[in-house]
Amino acid sequence: MGSVVSGSGAAATFALGVVTNYATNAAPGWASHPWVVWSVFGVLAAGALVLELVGRRLDTAGAVGGGGPVRLVALERLRVSGGVASLRAPHGSGPVRGRDGELDSLRRLLARPQGRYAVVCGVGGIGKTALASALADIARADGRAVFWIRWRDREELAEQMIRTALACGLPEARLEEARAGRAGLPDLVWEQLEQTDRWLLVLDNIDTPQAVGPDGEDVASYRGWIRPAGRGLLLVTSRNTDPAVWGIRAVLRRVVPLEPAAGGQVLCDAVPHAGTAEEARALADRLGGLPLALHAVGRYLAAPGSRHRTFTAYTAALETQLGTLLGATQPQASDPAVARTLIRHTWELSLDELATDGNPLARPALRLLSLLAPAPVPVFLLTPALVTEATGQPTGEIEVEAALNGLHTYGLVDTPTRQGGQPVLGQIVLHPLVREITAHTHTIESTGPDRYQQSLTGRLIQAAQGVMGSRVADRDTALLLAPHLLAAATHTTNQHNRLLAHAVDRISRSLTEAGDYGSALQLQQAAHSITARSFGPDHPETLNSRSHLADALDLFGRHQEAADLHHQVLTTHERVLGADHPDTLLSRNNLANALDHLGRHQEAADHHRQILTARERVLGTDRIPTLHSRNNLGLALGYLGHHREAADLHRRALSGYERLLGADHPDTLNSRNNLALALDDLGRHQEAADLHRQVLSAYERLVGPDHPDTLHSRDNLGLALDHLGHHREAADLHRHVLSTYERILGPDHPSTLTSRSNLGLALDHLGQHREAADHHQHVLTTRERVLGPAHPHTLRSHDHLAAALRAAGRTGTGLGWGRRLRFIGARRS
Repeated sequence: MGSVVSGSGAAATFALGVVTNYATNAAPGWASHPWVVWSVFGVLAAGALVLELVGRRLDTAGAVGGGGPVRLVALERLRVSGGVASLRAPHGSGPVRGRDGELDSLRRLLARPQGRYAVVCGVGGIGKTALASALADIARADGRAVFWIRWRDREELAEQMIRTALACGLPEARLEEARAGRAGLPDLVWEQLEQTDRWLLVLDNIDTPQAVGPDGEDVASYRGWIRPAGRGLLLVTSRNTDPAVWGIRAVLRRVVPLEPAAGGQVLCDAVPHAGTAEEARALADRLGGLPLALHAVGRYLAAPGSRHRTFTAYTAALETQLGTLLGATQPQASDPAVARTLIRHTWELSLDELATDGNPLARPALRLLSLLAPAPVPVFLLTPALVTEATGQPTGEIEVEAALNGLHTYGLVDTPTRQGGQPVLGQIVLHPLVREITAHTHTIESTGPDRYQQSLTGRLIQAAQGVMGSRVADRDTALLLAPHLLAAATHTTNQHNRLLAHAVDRISRSLTEAGDYGSALQLQQAAHSITARSFGPDHPETLNSRSHLADALDLFGRHQEAADLHHQVLTTHERVLGADHPDTLLSRNNLANALDHLGRHQEAADHHRQILTARERVLGTDRIPTLHSRNNLGLALGYLGHHREAADLHRRALSGYERLLGADHPDTLNSRNNLALALDDLGRHQEAADLHRQVLSAYERLVGPDHPDTLHSRDNLGLALDHLGHHREAADLHRHVLSTYERILGPDHPSTLTSRSNLGLALDHLGQHREAADHHQHVLTTRERVLGPAHPHTLRSHDHLAAALRAAGRTGTGLGWGRRLRFIGARRS
């Protein structure tokens, strides 16, 4: 219609010219009346103007077709190949590694789209385009028509879509219908595609889907250039991972980092002589399986002038030269096409797009997150107050949520998952390279990089102060905070941060109660380093911190180191405070516990007698520290074989704990456990088993089935049942405990070795002597390596192995009973 109106306007204009010519030159006879001429002139002029305006409006409406201000390109231009981009799919540079599952899924969708379309999405550099290119190769080999359009702007997209439709048989005359306003241009193109069989259309790099159009409508309305199809497949690649953006007909395939084996293959493909497959896997793991980084490293290692020419050399260089190797800026990065190929700049594109979309806080939020440890981050850490303090810009809750959601939408942060794929709500994680490169960029670009770190440290201290270790929910919080506090404690700006040292110590003690002895030890080491630098070696705060570190070492099974530190603290306390000062007695108590764990039971018993006498004299007989001493002396005497005296001490201690602390207090449960062990040593196995069942039931209810205290109790119940002749039940208990210990404490932890030894004893009593001997051999070998050949526990393992080997050749040979004791040291309140 627009062309018709335009033609009429042109005719009117021609007639107007004729009249004008006549009006300004000599007129023929029939035009001798001026009023006639000028009347005709006025009518023609007004008609030409109206027709021109109407024609332009109809042309615009026809060209847009409901899809925004898209200019319909002249057909002659569409036939000129030199001035427009190619519709051919790019050829891959080599095999696509580690994407078999994604390709199989996309291949099935290609074969049967069924009114759907594919969105291959993920963070920049993850390999979306490579995956789409691999599918294009498959489609082409299958005889399908393949069209590839790389997003630059809306006008070029319209032009490329028209060319695609023409290639699928769209008559050029139908385009005139769009000009005439009888059809929308996207509708015409998609009608033609739906009349065509077996095609694949790739829209690459649609990172801002709202820019595709139509204006004022979501992509999910399927009224613009992105639509599901039934006879061919539309595949979109995008950094936007939000399912709501793409609509219910979209099949999202979120691309994740490559596994180390596949990443190693990528490196070996690029530089096969740079090292072994195992070294390539290690480097791929260090790079987080990011394909963009893997290919960049491959090109670097293959270049003749590179300083680092092997996988191992490059891996080592990353620790000190990350900024030079992967984080360097490039002058051409202002071109988005170039920036996509550069590690440092590719994520800046996403941040720029978020800022353009009205989310300027995404960049500072990501930089704050990058300064934390490579571990899940609790969302509650990123508060408006923190962002305001770090950036100097007033920020609200809504803006912070929008920043985190925007980062998640563009794949710059992710949600961790449990085993089975269920997302963990309230936590986010960063890809390791996103974290490292962002932190590097922040360091070199920010005018005050330490302000972010100081603000973050203050927020971590605040969060730690709210943790009460006795509550299970707070233990979960402590587990989340631990790695980030440890990272803050090692930062140069916090070398003398005493508040941070106190926060780290608090979280360490919470993790000790949760049974995470390894993390607790790391935190105590960090806290002690800050405290010693801040106060000096002999300050009471430093001595207290050193004592906490020794306790953590003792729980982790490093008894000799614990004893050495406790001895240092005891010597200083005796010199400064005197022999009977409570802190001195506490130090002696802790040293005695460590000595007991080292097998030096007589020394431990002597210390505990001295402490008990002093505490009864100074504090009285029913104070908690006195009960601790009575309990610990009973343990040492039990090891020395003085079972009757040990049982009496434990019974008195238990009575005091129950009266002062209640039946379910951890100290009470521990005391009941130790009384059961003493009764077992006295041959009163049924009483012992009954007490152990009470303790186990309480632990399972209070701290859960996998807590070390629960496992100790279950192991001790197994011993009592074994002594009662219930060998099968005992073996099952020990096997369960051993499996859990190996998972949470490791194969060499003293508790793991004791449980394995006890399992060996139960198996031998069942007549399974060879399996029992294997367990005892494992324990003996480890104890010889860790404790030395003369340690009492090593000697006991030697005896157990010898007895099992004898029994393997001669049934009916009895074995000595194993033992699992739990010790408790008095705690500073």
